[in-house]
Amino acid sequence: MKIKFLITGALSIASVAAFAQKGELDNAQTEYGKFETARGQKMTEALAKTSLTNAKTAIDKAAANEKTATMPRTYALKSVIYGAMAYQDTVASTSEPIYTAAAEALQKAKDADKSNEFKTYTDAAGQYLGIYSLNRGAKQYQSGNYDLAYKSFDYYRNLNPEDTTAILYTGLAAVNSKNYPVAITHYKKLLTTKYSKNEGVYNDLSNIYLTNRDTANAMSTLTEGVSKYPSSASLRSREIELALTTGKQAEIIEKIQSAISNSPNDKFLHYYLGLSYIGVGNGVDAKIKKTKDAATLATLQKQKAEAMNKAAAALKKSVELDSNYAPAAVSLTDALISPVVDDYNAANKLPANKAKEYAAAMAKVNTQMDTIKPYLLKAVELDPKSASALTNLRNYYLVKKDNVKAAELNKKISAL
Repeated sequence: MKIKFLITGALSIASVAAFAQKGELDNAQTEYGKFETARGQKMTEALAKTSLTNAKTAIDKAAANEKTATMPRTYALKSVIYGAMAYQDTVASTSEPIYTAAAEALQKAKDADKSNEFKTYTDAAGQYLGIYSLNRGAKQYQSGNYDLAYKSFDYYRNLNPEDTTAILYTGLAAVNSKNYPVAITHYKKLLTTKYSKNEGVYNDLSNIYLTNRDTANAMSTLTEGVSKYPSSASLRSREIELALTTGKQAEIIEKIQSAISNSPNDKFLHYYLGLSYIGVGNGVDAKIKKTKDAATLATLQKQKAEAMNKAAAALKKSVELDSNYAPAAVSLTDALISPVVDDYNAANKLPANKAKEYAAAMAKVNTQMDTIKPYLLKAVELDPKSASALTNLRNYYLVKKDNVKAAELNKKISAL
């Protein structure tokens, strides 16, 4: 009888102990509830702090007892109580250990709570820990600790996978860490959201691809961006620049002409068309410099002249739509003067016994220069610090043998 009594007594004591620890869980839950009610209000700030401290004391007791330590409820309450404390603690040395403990408890709570019974607490814990991690990441980023910032931002992103700020910040940290494949993943994800600045994201993503030496995806990204933001000057300009440098002039010209048919009064489209034709002309010029065959040379020179004439026509239309549009005015002088300079150089290569031909060629050059002079002056007027505009005007004066004005322009060019 005595043995049975002792066993019964032992069981009774164990049951009371377990009940007591479950009571601590109730206390922790109650005190946390008081904290949530009182927090954020100046009059009850002290009460909120006391309630949170009481909640921590209670959950620590429950977590220390083997009967309740591994309960999903214990993990969930610990994650949210510790998460709230970490969030409110502005001192990194004291908040970091609390944050780490909260993060561990949150993961254990999610693993243990298969039925999501305590999802309210784990969701709240995620918010506290996410914001804490986001703020910590911002400080790390500002200090140049991009690898650490990435980890902090990525933790926040994992808790809030559709948050555009989280995706952007994680991508930015990855870029600065030179982890371009990971950065590309985040930027591509951002483009699937309704982020208000996705126009700029297309530009950034194309630059990341280029940094990662992936020209094909850089080009396709810009093309997609232009299709979604057809009025974006920066995207259109980048697409054209990249097309020209990768030998896709014909493709880009066709696209711009199609856009012009829909928006004939868009000065930017005519400007981009002009730039594209200049790119074609410059590409032909590079071949001319490597060619010695007379027949091939004549064909190439004709192709270059045609490209520059088309460029000039497009740029004149852009200037016609906006007479003060400096980029088009400057590029127009490039297109206009290029064939004249070619004629000038060709005349100066004539042998000495071709005096009559030389005179005729120079007369033509002078007439051409007089024709384009107003455009040269207008370009410098609109953009007096443009090296291209100043150089083209200087070349005009060199052809005209006005060395004084040519020297003045040389000084301005050197001072840029």
